[in-house]
Amino acid sequence: MPRGLIHGLEADRIRANLERARDRAGADVEILAAAKYVPVEEMGALAEAGVRLAGENRLQDLEAKRERWPDAFTWDFIGNVQSRKVKSILPLVRLIHSVATDSVLEQLGRHASPDTEVLVEVNVAREEGKGGVDPGDLAAFIDRCPVRVGGLMTMPPFTQDPESSRPHFARLAELAAEHGVQRLSMGTSQDWEIALEEGATIIRLGTTLYA
Repeated sequence: MPRGLIHGLEADRIRANLERARDRAGADVEILAAAKYVPVEEMGALAEAGVRLAGENRLQDLEAKRERWPDAFTWDFIGNVQSRKVKSILPLVRLIHSVATDSVLEQLGRHASPDTEVLVEVNVAREEGKGGVDPGDLAAFIDRCPVRVGGLMTMPPFTQDPESSRPHFARLAELAAEHGVQRLSMGTSQDWEIALEEGATIIRLGTTLYA
């Protein structure tokens, strides 16, 4: 489990935060609870609060939480995906949000089922050392993907000003339209409302739900 785990989660507070986010997002946007910092034993508060879609960053934690709460959540994988773990991740999740390397594509070709759908992570800001496909390489990458690409995901540069994320979200929406994909996984607790304005279909919320 990662450091910085959140303890003492209250279902009533999460429910109220979730309802506020749903009211703002509308019926067509999925709210994914980012569970990276939620210990296994605290996941029950999320279930009680009405969270149904959760995202995990690490295979080990995903396995532990699914084993403890087998029917409570639909899971997506939202962290950096290592090619050697693709085979183990696939049966546990609805979507992988972070497909971005040819080695992962190779493993998808070997182990994915015919109905597998993934999201391609795009490094819209072209940040050095950050994961994601360069926008200029996206068309070729999608063409190489052996499974259905249902949409795109991005993580813009960290900023204290949510408005700074807007051009990156807008560009991801443009890329999705250019490539004919529907899902847009963008926006976290710091900038989700800006992401909504730019067309997000999945927002990934952590502290916004838990605080």
